[in-house]
Amino acid sequence: MKHERLIALDAFRGATIAGMMLVNNPGSWTNVYRQLEHARWNGWTFTDMIFPSFLFIVGVAMTFSFRSRMQEGSDKTKLYWHIIRRTVIIFLLGVILNGFPSYHLATIRIPGVLQRIAICYFIASLIVLNSGIRAQSIWTVSLLALYWMMVKLIPVPGYGAGVMQPVGSLCWYVDSHVFAGHTYAYAPAPGFDPEGIVSTIPSVATVLFGVLTGHWLQSKYTSKEKAMWMFSGGIIFILLGLVLNIWLPINKNMWTSSSVC
Repeated sequence: MKHERLIALDAFRGATIAGMMLVNNPGSWTNVYRQLEHARWNGWTFTDMIFPSFLFIVGVAMTFSFRSRMQEGSDKTKLYWHIIRRTVIIFLLGVILNGFPSYHLATIRIPGVLQRIAICYFIASLIVLNSGIRAQSIWTVSLLALYWMMVKLIPVPGYGAGVMQPVGSLCWYVDSHVFAGHTYAYAPAPGFDPEGIVSTIPSVATVLFGVLTGHWLQSKYTSKEKAMWMFSGGIIFILLGLVLNIWLPINKNMWTSSSVC
């Protein structure tokens, strides 16, 4: 069976990769445009939108991939094995790249970009294969609400609840204990990891936003109607994120619920 590709998704993926190459290789690190650097903590720049875009793309592509495999005769068991294999491969590649070239096992970073992609892909895949669009929407909102409540209400020993700083936040506390000595060396604070455990929860929601968009792109509406509603939805979510920023700062390091919007 010949697979039809979604040109818009390929274009977005290509643009995201080009953006990644630009921010990772700006030419001279002594003179870098502010938008080609990550926000130091709260706020966002062009660079901070690259990784979320990749996770969003994973979600969109997932809906097309799963539908194609089901049409070719794959059952859920085969899909589960496909998901597990892909998850393990991507995760291990991330760890291998983190250790290159020295591979000091005592300090090798365990979390990472590819590791987060693998975990988010795995969790989102299970949700997609076992729920409908309505349930997936509920999962998306619930994950964002759960994360918000966790970082605001769960007290961190010695710091209390609701700390939204590199040191003292729930994200920092969990990662510094679980991955002691194996976190990102250039993080805002020792022990903190921008691809850590707790902040993976809203990252799954980012993938699910892509999944819901994938469903919409496969609906029977015209291309013009799809584009119009996606543009309108994008504006609404930008405004929602700015409003939520009042109570929960937009922060890519912690992948706050407001930043997902």
